[in-house]
Amino acid sequence: MRRRSLLRALPALSGLPVLPRPAAAASRPLPRTLRFSWAGNAGPLHPHRYAPNQMYAQAMLYEPLVRYMEGGRLAPALATAWEREDDGRGYVFTLRPGLRFTDGAPFDAAAVVANIRALLAQPSRHNWLELVAQIEDVEAVDPGTVRLRLRGPYHPALMELALIRPLRFASPAVLRPDGGVDAPIGTGPWLLAETHPGQHDLFRRNPGYWGEPPALEQVMVRVVSDSNTRALALEAGEIDLVYGTDQLDADTFRRFAADRRFTTAISPPLATRLVALNSARFPTDDPAVRRAIAHGIDRAALVRHVLLDTEPAAGTLFAENFPYTGLGLRAPAFDRAAAVALLEQAGWHLPPGARLRQREGRELVLDLCFTGGDALQKALAEAMQGDLARIGIGARLLGEDSATYLGRQKSGEFGMIFADTWGAPYDPHAFLGSMRQPAHADYQAQRGLPMKDEVDRRIGAVLATTDEEKRAAEYRWLLTTLHEQAVYFPISFLTNKLVHRADLGAVPFGGTRYEIPFDRIRPHG
Repeated sequence: MRRRSLLRALPALSGLPVLPRPAAAASRPLPRTLRFSWAGNAGPLHPHRYAPNQMYAQAMLYEPLVRYMEGGRLAPALATAWEREDDGRGYVFTLRPGLRFTDGAPFDAAAVVANIRALLAQPSRHNWLELVAQIEDVEAVDPGTVRLRLRGPYHPALMELALIRPLRFASPAVLRPDGGVDAPIGTGPWLLAETHPGQHDLFRRNPGYWGEPPALEQVMVRVVSDSNTRALALEAGEIDLVYGTDQLDADTFRRFAADRRFTTAISPPLATRLVALNSARFPTDDPAVRRAIAHGIDRAALVRHVLLDTEPAAGTLFAENFPYTGLGLRAPAFDRAAAVALLEQAGWHLPPGARLRQREGRELVLDLCFTGGDALQKALAEAMQGDLARIGIGARLLGEDSATYLGRQKSGEFGMIFADTWGAPYDPHAFLGSMRQPAHADYQAQRGLPMKDEVDRRIGAVLATTDEEKRAAEYRWLLTTLHEQAVYFPISFLTNKLVHRADLGAVPFGGTRYEIPFDRIRPHG
């Protein structure tokens, strides 16, 4: 990690909309405002919904019963204590007393029950998350105590309660029978003050927040869809902070790191950047082709020349700093001769004068799919295309809009497709749990495996067992099997990068990939 710091007072910010102030306060200085940017508006900010809701913003407004902390610890949040029942099928939570939503409604057991039952009323919306399917019922024992009853033992229950969505809480007054909300009303340290589509969102400090109040008074989030425009805005002093995985390209980040006017930092590994290979579609249905691809792409060159060493190379599905992942697995070495030998042995021969290998009259060509507007994915795809061509594999690059790209992930219309793991606290349990549903690329990538049914069965077992030794053994089998079947080509371990002007002050990293700790930013002065 690299960091430079020069602390002085955060300057007053001009040219930004601010909330009206009472006339009596006119002589006071303007509120301290952090100017940030994001690719789109925060969305309607429903705590139980997904896109277009932005996760960083949901985390600003809504809180969980328990909070995930760096290093995998769980800490009290809206619940001060919890106890697992003897049969492993339930949890009893003691709620923090005296809390209120920003509309003044009390946060109590009735509010928890209302929110969770709203989730249970729409199971198909949340079937990717095993905990929702495992919840049998929720009841208010008394105003300060909630009992969550599960259908069976479920080891990751507390971790999934810590997720940004969908198990966070809005005021019951705004929950609608159709599952929507009338307004974004939570208990968090921020509230949404105003939103202008295509322009900005303004968040204001929650004056009634139960915890330590943020030092900042406002967070202005400008809508900036392009990373180059974002970099120019930072240099021009129009925004104060860039934070995230791909908010700046690697070359621009390195340029800021060399500029003494700015502070830069890189987080520890948070998730995995990867390409999924379709085991149910020609030609990646052939294990020899998948293994040849694993040998034939130069991962180190991708990290060095495209990512510019801003992310460490990844040889496994998960980094070894996640639970149950320190198995000593290693990626196949980059070795074009080994890749060619695998293809030849499998009957994929290169006719004289041809560029592509063939078998039984069919050329060895696959679709390599990425998000068209993602310049980094495009650069990685082009480099991969070149490596594959050198071993006689053709890669048609398909860069499409996000909706089409996500549709391909779900339908299986891909040979190779970019994807990420989800990071803490999802990895590995929630990410593995989602592999059993065709909601992401993983189900399609694995669908052609002869042991797919056993993979799904063992995922169910690892999530349900209360035996620690058995759980570790199941994770070992699952992660080793997926590794050996070469249905993933891990590229790098994702990190968050931050850049801000050196006079901003202290900016920490959040405990997860998707949380931006605005409430812990401490401007000097």
